[in-house]
Amino acid sequence: MFDSLRKFLSEVSEGGEHPIHFDHDDYRLAAAALLVHAAAIDGDICDAERDQLHTIIKRQFGLDEATTDELVAEATEAEHEAIDLYHFTRAINRSLDEDGRRRVVEMMWEIAYADGRVDDFESNLIWRVADLLGISSRERIELGQRVASRLGIAP
Repeated sequence: MFDSLRKFLSEVSEGGEHPIHFDHDDYRLAAAALLVHAAAIDGDICDAERDQLHTIIKRQFGLDEATTDELVAEATEAEHEAIDLYHFTRAINRSLDEDGRRRVVEMMWEIAYADGRVDDFESNLIWRVADLLGISSRERIELGQRVASRLGIAP
């Protein structure tokens, strides 16, 4: 909290732009929070997962470095404060069509495979999120296989 306040005061005093904030119901914040959750669910966010998280968010949402960093920071905070997945999936369901929701599940697979393997916690999380997003089991599995194939990893 103090770091963000210090950053804000520094930017204001230096004449920089005000920090960017994402609304609590912004689907980008919701999707990023789910990605943070996927990266952290096994108890440790390795460098590969951290790098992949940043890369995916920047690419998917067409953000610059500073905005990507801000979204990751806000998503991390939102994920820590969340009591369930529903808040995030509800925002995504309201904002994205079926293809967009499939893309969120695919991004989660990309995070899960970032360290070269998918553990049971990651797999279970993706299953639950896909279900809440209305993505069938068949599609969820196909998306995971597509990501594994693209990365050259055996699913």
